[in-house]
Amino acid sequence: MLGATMPAGPFLKRMADELLRLDPAQVTNLADLMYDCYRRGRTIFVIGNGGSGSNASHFCEDIGKGTLRKKDFDDDTKKRFRILSLTDNTPYILAWGNDEGFDRVFLEQLKNLGGEGDLLIAISGSGNSPNILRAVEWANRRGLTTFGCTGFEGGKLRSLAQHGLHVDLADMGIVETLHLAAFHWVVDDLYRRLGEN
Repeated sequence: MLGATMPAGPFLKRMADELLRLDPAQVTNLADLMYDCYRRGRTIFVIGNGGSGSNASHFCEDIGKGTLRKKDFDDDTKKRFRILSLTDNTPYILAWGNDEGFDRVFLEQLKNLGGEGDLLIAISGSGNSPNILRAVEWANRRGLTTFGCTGFEGGKLRSLAQHGLHVDLADMGIVETLHLAAFHWVVDDLYRRLGEN
């Protein structure tokens, strides 16, 4: 926790420096993959635990609503993103977690909902969360495209996912913040693309 070792000013400067170290090509690739799903009418699933789970929910909401213009709200013909955060079905998560193990909470939802050509965005700062890894392994076998958002050294997820965004820093708070900053650019970029259609 870098913020525990430095005043606010140096901490914020460090965060800004780390933000500039992100690979823009990785962020652009995420937007490209999501737009491809939009064009093909495929579903995007987002998963994560803890703060990454919160980022999954936030990203899902922003894509679902934030890519629309006000004139689109009442337009029943306007094509929208098919996106779902699998962190948000609490009873389903609790049932699988309680009865069969927490490592299955995303995998089992994907078995119900996911299909070939869909996109799974898996967010894990450590890259080693068992429930994330099981879902990505299944998605890879079933013809989904997988995108891993990682921090620290990337863990197993960095090599398991077909595509990725990596924050090379061992501070979970900053990793989660930079993931969310990248997601906000993706939302803006997709808003632009949908407006050009």
